[in-house]
Amino acid sequence: MAALFGARVRKLRTAAGLTQAELGRRAYVVDSRITQIERACGARPTLELARALDEILGADSLLTDLWPYVYRETFPDWSRAFMEYSARAVRIHQYAAHVVPGLLQTPDYARAVLSRGRSLRDEAHLNERLTARLRRQERFREPDQPELWLVLDEAVLRRPVGGRKVMRAQLERLLEAARDPRVTLQVLPFDQGEHDSMGGSLTVLTLPDRTEIAYTEGADYGQLIEDPSEVGLYSFLYDRLRAVALPPLMSLDMIRSAMEDDHSGASFPSRYQRRRLAQKQLQQSGGWRLRRGGRRDSGGGAGA
Repeated sequence: MAALFGARVRKLRTAAGLTQAELGRRAYVVDSRITQIERACGARPTLELARALDEILGADSLLTDLWPYVYRETFPDWSRAFMEYSARAVRIHQYAAHVVPGLLQTPDYARAVLSRGRSLRDEAHLNERLTARLRRQERFREPDQPELWLVLDEAVLRRPVGGRKVMRAQLERLLEAARDPRVTLQVLPFDQGEHDSMGGSLTVLTLPDRTEIAYTEGADYGQLIEDPSEVGLYSFLYDRLRAVALPPLMSLDMIRSAMEDDHSGASFPSRYQRRRLAQKQLQQSGGWRLRRGGRRDSGGGAGA
């Protein structure tokens, strides 16, 4: 709908013989704002701006009538583009800094997460987002589900999102998911200290044609990276994160420990031991990638 709205603005502006700068001046906005609207990128137009454009362009309330549909789009542009790629991905590698990734969230946990944020408008909007998120999980019940490799920051396990009952059910969901041979879970413990992705979450997607897409995300922003050279850097960064994280079996022990609210945990490798192991893994030549249980796999290129 944002693209349709933008196309209508561009068509009306051209018919009126106005440049983007001229239209912006008449609507009391900068010309880059008109560019964003016509390209369906950036913040959505306000109702006041839609009305102003209607009047300036003589659109007979067309833009005002379209505006509610634009505004009710469930997710912002940057998130929708990522989800479209995710729906086609054959491999999803993700580091989660703050919350359990949406693909493995329980309904109660997802509702608690989605109920926060500046972009949320009302209860109806929350229900739309929740329905869309749960619908995305359906692909993981299909025979051709993608390979999913998640590195969870320990903060994801320790923060009781939705309350302790909701959080316990969410941790049980993680343990259940880990029984699927196509799902690998690792935990990056607090004692790892600083690392390269402390600013937010990171995802590297592999598409059916082996193309890779990277995506970084914070609370109120997201960035899609498609340039191969930049994606390669993020793929390497992800390899570093999973190299210093706990091995899968120990990660599951930490999840069980979090379920029992036992912060002492089990016996895990020290930070020094994990760094030594990471150095050995990252020194492997020829594009080797880590696989489940420490095996090596030479196929598929970066992020395999």
